[in-house]
Amino acid sequence: MRLTTKGRYAVTAMLDLALHFDEGPITLADISRRQSISLSYLEQLFSRLRRRGLVESVRGPGGGYRLSRAADEISVVSVITAVDEEVDATRCGGLGNCQDSQPCLTHELWCDLSEQIHDFLGGINLAQLVERTHAGMAPESSAERPISVS
Repeated sequence: MRLTTKGRYAVTAMLDLALHFDEGPITLADISRRQSISLSYLEQLFSRLRRRGLVESVRGPGGGYRLSRAADEISVVSVITAVDEEVDATRCGGLGNCQDSQPCLTHELWCDLSEQIHDFLGGINLAQLVERTHAGMAPESSAERPISVS
């Protein structure tokens, strides 16, 4: 699968926006600082995310970016494809010209895997990632709680 840093950073930045939605518009500098992603790289990503309608920019003092719709309406796969990433496990980009202009023996296997990955990422939205993140931030997990003996 060809998921590069671009796709990973886009998902991370969008999750950051979702986690901080109640703070109003978020600056790219804040995301850059929290997530250790280059500000210039975020500017490129957010240009694409804005064009695809996943974020809105707010100008002026107190400006920044916010999600264009509810976090439960934005799938991970939509973020990845918005920054021109493809979820593709094939060598040929799905064209079927893997070996001497013909499909290789395992072409259909890799196409099926690509479809499964796409469906998996399409079934996860930012709200679910926010829930997972908050669950991971719980002060005590059940394993850490003291056992009371009666």
